[in-house]
Amino acid sequence: MDNELQEIHYTDSIHYELEKTAKLMRKLTVQLFEKLSIEISLDECCALDMISCNEGICQRDLAKLMLKDRANTGRILDVLEKKGFIKRFIDIKNNRLVRKMGITAAGTKILKEISNKLRSYLENVTSAVPKKEIEKVQNVLKDFRLNLEKIVEMKI
Repeated sequence: MDNELQEIHYTDSIHYELEKTAKLMRKLTVQLFEKLSIEISLDECCALDMISCNEGICQRDLAKLMLKDRANTGRILDVLEKKGFIKRFIDIKNNRLVRKMGITAAGTKILKEISNKLRSYLENVTSAVPKKEIEKVQNVLKDFRLNLEKIVEMKI
């Protein structure tokens, strides 16, 4: 059969491989959080990490980074604030009052503890692949994601 006439299946595409890998990685990480008795959820941890890297970020920008709607992001932030891991404050952005947030000392501490607990487990996932190859894959995925960000409509 001529190659040009062969049927192309979604399950043979890079899109499928990326989606399946991402879902499996999330499932593994959730299982690790449970196994290691980590006191916050994966989403809370991701939000906390992003806030630590983007001090003074507003909820809308955080929601865009997390690919979550603002309401869901707000619920995550409420939990983190109640636990004392973040602080919210009012600032001015484009001549408007905006609620921004920053990480607290307790938030920094829990983030380091989580990172230390997860490190060895997650390194095992990639141990069969040389570090240079991991870096290449990471760079390709970043380029792929940046291209997607240009074409995907985000209504957050």
